[in-house]
Amino acid sequence: MRKIVVYELVSLDGVAEDPDAFIPDWDEDMDANLGAVIATQDAVILGRRSYDEWARYWPGSDIQPFSDFINGVTKHVATSAPLDPAWSGATAIEGDVVEFARRLKEGDGGDIGVHASITVAQALLAGGVVDELRLVIAPGVAEGGRRLLEGVPAMRFETIASSVSSTGYLMVGYRVLN
Repeated sequence: MRKIVVYELVSLDGVAEDPDAFIPDWDEDMDANLGAVIATQDAVILGRRSYDEWARYWPGSDIQPFSDFINGVTKHVATSAPLDPAWSGATAIEGDVVEFARRLKEGDGGDIGVHASITVAQALLAGGVVDELRLVIAPGVAEGGRRLLEGVPAMRFETIASSVSSTGYLMVGYRVLN
């Protein structure tokens, strides 16, 4: 069975919205961590807001390793509206995103990533279909914004990986236990 892996950039106080506001720098350790996470993924689930922003940005970007990955991977988008602008490999999810994710996990293939897409990540965590949570935690507090785990029911995790980047970001992996 495939795994669903949520990868998020968060501030020390759990804010995931607008990570450029609390992650002013990026280092080679963070690149290596991201590369390891996406190396096992052959599909992603995105929310509509992330899709709209990314479909305009990533096709013209050369920021690696993510640019080649996100432009080439199959993208499933939680939306009820047509995908405009079009983006290679993107399709709209019909129906409930949690049920779609559950069915997708049962198929063949690599891991399924959830990147950015806070609302989708929250729904999938609450729906019990997420297998791993991969976080890059910035050593700073954000000035407000949506928190990744706000509204998510109580859950337990097992730490499966942790390291600190050269610029002080905590990169941690958790396996969902319940």
